Amino acid sequence: MSEQTSGRDENQDPTQNAEKDPETWVTGDEPMTGPQRSYLQTLAREAGREVPEDLDKARASELIDELQQETGRGQS
Repeated sequence: MSEQTSGRDENQDPTQNAEKDPETWVTGDEPMTGPQRSYLQTLAREAGREVPEDLDKARASELIDELQQETGRGQS
C-alpha cells in the first residue's frame, strides 16, 4: 500500500494561522452574512444590546468576538 501525502507538512498544526485580523480580509467590506446576522442577534439579545443593520463582514466578526466575551459564549 502506498502512502499518500496531502502536500503539506504532516507535523503542521492545521489551525495555525487560521484566524486572520478582520481588517485584512479581502471580503471584509462586504455586507455581513446571514449566519453572522443570526448569531449576532442571539448574542445581542443575551447581552441586552442592539445590532446595527449595516455592518460589514469584518465589523460583524469583531462584534461577535466582543459579545462572546461579554456573554461568556464561545469559550472552551
